[in-house]
Amino acid sequence: MKKKNIIITGGLGFIGSNLVEFFLKKKFNVIVIDRMSIGSNIKNLDKNKNLIIKKFDICNRYLLSKCIDKFNPEAIYNLAAETHVDRSIKNPKSFVKSNILGVINILEILRKKNLKHNFKFIQISTDEVFGDIKKGKKSLETDAYNPSSPYSSSKAASDLILKSYIRTYNLPIIITNCVNNFGPKQNSEKLIPKTIINIFKDKDIPIYGTGKNEREWIYVKDHCKILYEVLYRGKLGQTYNIGSGFVYNNLFIVKKILSIFKNKLKRETKSKIIFINDRPGHDFRYSLNSKKISKTLRKLPKQNFEKSLIQTVKWYKENFSYIKENQ
Repeated sequence: MKKKNIIITGGLGFIGSNLVEFFLKKKFNVIVIDRMSIGSNIKNLDKNKNLIIKKFDICNRYLLSKCIDKFNPEAIYNLAAETHVDRSIKNPKSFVKSNILGVINILEILRKKNLKHNFKFIQISTDEVFGDIKKGKKSLETDAYNPSSPYSSSKAASDLILKSYIRTYNLPIIITNCVNNFGPKQNSEKLIPKTIINIFKDKDIPIYGTGKNEREWIYVKDHCKILYEVLYRGKLGQTYNIGSGFVYNNLFIVKKILSIFKNKLKRETKSKIIFINDRPGHDFRYSLNSKKISKTLRKLPKQNFEKSLIQTVKWYKENFSYIKENQ
C-alpha cells in the first residue's frame, strides 16, 4: 500500500515538530517546509527515511507551488507562523508577512490547482483571536473576534481570509483554534520553558504584572492527536476550538513547576519569583468552549495536566544541552 504524503509548514518549530513525529509514527511520508526562523530548529527532528525537509519561506510562491506539485499531498497543515506576543509588539511587520501574506500565498496556489479528492488544508490558529474574556466565560467558534496584539490580530486576519476562500472559492479548508500549548521542544521565550530553564540555572523567574492572567493549557502531544483526528473526521469549511479545560493563572503555573522540582526531582533552587511591568495590551483571560470538536471526534485524549507538566520538566532536564543551544 502506497504511503500518504502530508505537508507540514513550520514543521521545525514546537508544535510542528511534535506533529511531524506523530505522523511519522503513523507511517506517513512527511514533507516539512520551514524557513528556519526564531523557534525553528533542525535538531527538533531526527533523520527518518520518510521525512523530507525543505528550507524556504511559504511566501516563496514558486518553491511552494513546485513542492505541492511534486508531492501531491493528502493534506497541508499550516503551522508556519510568528507566534510570540512580545516580539509582535516590537516588530509587527514580520507577523503580517508570515501570518497573513504567507497564508494568502498558500491559498492562491491551492485555488489555481486541481486538488486531489479528499484533500484538506488545515490551518492552526489560536484562542487569542477572541481576545480577553470574563471569568466563567468560554469562547465559542461563532463568537466575534476581538484580538489585542499584533500577533493575535495577524492570526485573526488570516482566519477571516481563510473563511472568505471557503465561501467564495469553496476551498477544502478547516480552521482550528487552540489554547496554549506546552511540552517538549518549546522555545525558551515562552513561560513554561523559560521558568524551567531559569530554575535549572538558579535564576529568578519573571512574571508579568501580578501573575493573575489566566490561560487554558494543553499538552502538545494531546493537541497533535486531535489534529490527526481532524484530518479524517473534521468537516470541510468548519472551525473547531481545541481546549483542555485546564485554566490556570501564570503564578499558579510557576509555583507548580517549582513544586515539581522540589517534590519530584528533589532539587532545591535559589530561583525566586519576581514581578515585572505588565506588557502593553496584556489580555487577562482566555478559555475555549470545545464541545463542538468533542462531538465531532470519536474521543479526545485523556489528559492529566500535572502528569504532562512533570513529563515536560523531565524532558528539559534530559535535554538541557539541546536547550542551551536554543537560547
